Amino acid sequence: MPTAKSPDAWLEELNPQQREAVTHGDGPLLIIAGAGTGKTKTLAYRVGWLIRQGIPAERILLLTFTRRAAEEMLNRARRAAGQMSTERVWGGTFHAVANRLLRMYGKAIKLNPDFTVMDEADSQDLIGLIRADLDMVSKEKRFPRKTTVLKIYSRVVNSRESLPSVLKKEYPWCIHAEDGLKRVFSEYSRRKQERAVLDYDDLLLFWNHMLEDKEIAGHMSDRFRHILVDEYQDTNVIQAEILQRLRKTNKNITVVGDDAQSIYSFRAATIKNIMQFPNQFPGTKIVTLEENYRSIQPILDVGNAVMQSARYRYTKELWSKRKSEQKPRLIQVRDEAEQCRVVCEKILKHLEEGIPLMQQAVLFRTGYHSDQLEVELAERDIPFHKYGGLKFVEAAHVKDLVAFLRVLENPRDEVSWYRILNLLEGVGPRTTRFFLGQLAEREFDLKKMREILLPAAARKQYEVMSKVFASILADGEKLALASQIERIRQVYEPMIPLNYDNPEPRVRDMGQLEQIAARYKSRRNFIDVLSLDPPDATGDYAGPPHKDDDWLTLSTMHSAKGCEWQVVYVIHAADGNIPSDMAIGNERDAKLNEEGLEEERRLFYVALTRAKDHLYVMFPLRYYFKRYPMGDGHSYAQLTRFLTPEIAPLLDVRMADPYGMGDQPLDLQTEMDIRLKISESWR
Repeated sequence: MPTAKSPDAWLEELNPQQREAVTHGDGPLLIIAGAGTGKTKTLAYRVGWLIRQGIPAERILLLTFTRRAAEEMLNRARRAAGQMSTERVWGGTFHAVANRLLRMYGKAIKLNPDFTVMDEADSQDLIGLIRADLDMVSKEKRFPRKTTVLKIYSRVVNSRESLPSVLKKEYPWCIHAEDGLKRVFSEYSRRKQERAVLDYDDLLLFWNHMLEDKEIAGHMSDRFRHILVDEYQDTNVIQAEILQRLRKTNKNITVVGDDAQSIYSFRAATIKNIMQFPNQFPGTKIVTLEENYRSIQPILDVGNAVMQSARYRYTKELWSKRKSEQKPRLIQVRDEAEQCRVVCEKILKHLEEGIPLMQQAVLFRTGYHSDQLEVELAERDIPFHKYGGLKFVEAAHVKDLVAFLRVLENPRDEVSWYRILNLLEGVGPRTTRFFLGQLAEREFDLKKMREILLPAAARKQYEVMSKVFASILADGEKLALASQIERIRQVYEPMIPLNYDNPEPRVRDMGQLEQIAARYKSRRNFIDVLSLDPPDATGDYAGPPHKDDDWLTLSTMHSAKGCEWQVVYVIHAADGNIPSDMAIGNERDAKLNEEGLEEERRLFYVALTRAKDHLYVMFPLRYYFKRYPMGDGHSYAQLTRFLTPEIAPLLDVRMADPYGMGDQPLDLQTEMDIRLKISESWR
């Protein structure tokens, strides 16, 4: 064994499995690294070990999914490399490396090496111009907006699926636009080539096609003696093809990943890459990292049990030296309001116990799941930052509805009028300027709106809007704010599918907004609370971070990947939310449904394994809904199917105490025999 003073003393920091992976020689290596098992350290130290073995740094390619991840790994690799430099290692994202290689090999494939790369906004704008030039906006059926068109294009390119298949599975509301999309995509490709510009997807496409040339592929393969890839479960079909073509002769490739954390199918990532790696690279050595350095064992027990039923997985059981008698807690609450109250009370309790807010996080499946909680946190003066999903008060459709409230409060609000009127068919900036001039002549009296004529295409919508405004003004202050929003929704909700893609969750947000508004007496106060526009996170409307610079994290489960906190609260653990009914897919397509369900299971696993010391899973028994024209009501929920009866013994199951005296165990002892009482009543 090396001594503390020997050059290889750093190897003593590794457990046996990590050391086996780090010191692997030539040939393909697959490192299955469970959550919290030190995969970053393992991959970084392998880079350092290769350099110590005499592999020139410039002959090593390290591929990651973020620039920050590459920098962190190379910084760690320097410790393992000793006196040898890691500066010349090819480290970066797939797209960054592709850009660098295309500059070098571009002339060989007739690509101008001075090409420019468009960012996502540039690509959307170009598609918007093409969409207008091809007169797609004037068709009888609504054509997808430029953001959706780009997403569809990217999905087709990266998944290698046909356009009809992608539309059927991911964008069924756009199936009618298939022929038009083909025309847009064809013109999009032509204009990019004509202008010597590439988008993000082109970087991978050109790299992959470039490797079809044997001479180029041979030269590029020889350039890299070893290739290492981080987060391999997040690669897509094209990225896997690139790696296979780079390693046709030289088989030195190391990939690290966790099949249980493959959660990005919406980006065209596929779990098949990591599952099929040993078949694609015969002779693969598999090393499994199972010792977890993050969580206490009871949390890992629940995570292991959730993944036990997964159909596609590498067998592994996470374990930790951090033993504890404290089980993760499943808390049943009556409804979402009580969920918010209990979560806030737990947050403040742990804060008083010495766990700062920055070591606590609330995780949820979809961005709008935190809507009510955000308001509750604001009222309790608990600062927070929100990551992932649509930020509630910044979402376009929420801004639209707030704009209606703004013009009711202040009819001179020009910005809000532009937002509202541009929702109407046939109305643009010129018509809006005309309207504002006419309204000014009428001293901004909303009761006279109906005197102003708008283009014929907009008149029906405009008439409904005028009537709703007049009814709200007629009822005055006696009309509750929630009722005002209810009336506005009758005008606005039919506009959502005409102006936005994927309208269903946006309509649900309107119901959330109405519920939140019910807690405010004044329209002005409500607008002030929702309309503060923080630069980074919606959570800032709860107030700026305190002087101790501490804040709570609110995050979607997707955005939480790679993070860890002492305390984690997983909210809305009900079927339909976890797993998401929208993510599972069309129940008529059994294969798609199964794949979606398996990814939802992995996503839930990711959420559970972010917790180090305390894990709370919240389950509201009842959900409020409001739908037109059926009216409002409540529906009862089922506990997420991922927490099966077999997992129950691993959890501390509690019912939230409505009197605020603490959680009550559900297995309370009682002398009452209700069955006997009922049977005796019939004697």
